[in-house]
Amino acid sequence: MEKAEIIKRLEAKGIKATANRIQIYKEMADAGRSLSLGDLESLLKTIDKSNIFRTLTLFRQHHLLHVIEDGSDSVKYEICHSHGECDFEDLHVHFYCEQCHTTYCLEDIHIPMVVLPEHFQMNSINYVVKGICPKCKSKPLMA
Repeated sequence: MEKAEIIKRLEAKGIKATANRIQIYKEMADAGRSLSLGDLESLLKTIDKSNIFRTLTLFRQHHLLHVIEDGSDSVKYEICHSHGECDFEDLHVHFYCEQCHTTYCLEDIHIPMVVLPEHFQMNSINYVVKGICPKCKSKPLMA
């Protein structure tokens, strides 16, 4: 993703486009998958963990990303690609590979609508399918 587009998205949400915020957003947008705080820390060696976490929190508060709980005991973060907003219609299924522990976005598969009983209010929804990804499935088994 280009720097100008990132700045535009950040500023549209009232977020000052600092160098670190631009770099964190770019890394997340270009990843093509959900990333944990640890993933980002490994990818962004020049930015300390606390700054990354504060930026993720800020992005979440401004609806630039959403959180995925994939059952791996590590929260994953993902950029909302539809004009920088997360709407229910934009949420999609995620796939967690039980072998390589990678969470993939299946953006073409939307989360089915869930009708809750009366007096229940939905604030978020998380839909994760677990199994083996194509990359791991094609690896030869170790004897």
